[in-house]
Amino acid sequence: MKYLKLVLPIIGLILSFSDVYAFTPQEGMAFFDKYKSFANTYDEKLLELYSPDVKVIREVVKPSGGTESVNIPSKRFFHELKIGQKTAKLKKYQNKYKNVIVQEVPNGVKISAERQPSKETYWLKMYQIVESTESGPKITEEMMQTKVQSFLKMKK
Repeated sequence: MKYLKLVLPIIGLILSFSDVYAFTPQEGMAFFDKYKSFANTYDEKLLELYSPDVKVIREVVKPSGGTESVNIPSKRFFHELKIGQKTAKLKKYQNKYKNVIVQEVPNGVKISAERQPSKETYWLKMYQIVESTESGPKITEEMMQTKVQSFLKMKK
């Protein structure tokens, strides 16, 4: 009986601690709204939304209609994102999103949407896996389709 009195509070503490970092679909939608705002205003805080070891996938849509996935190393991604924000700001580049769906997955939430690049008429698929961490929600995986063929050179 004494053992049970000691173990039950520890189990309760563990269970309540795991709930502290739970991330709901509603919070996922609010996170994505923040992501869109930071991205479309070229805010450097965008970088803080990503996990330092984020898995970045660019699915290149070939002119033939086929696709090929390219994994981008996180260090390179962050470097190019910083440079890209400056260029995007000069060109007033922004993405539009539609059909946003946020669903729970075992490790957080998955945010799926269609993305329309500036001055284009087509829509491309994208998703992000967002996990709750001690320092707040972070994107741990991101896949975006692109028609930029130069990404294929990174695969080699």
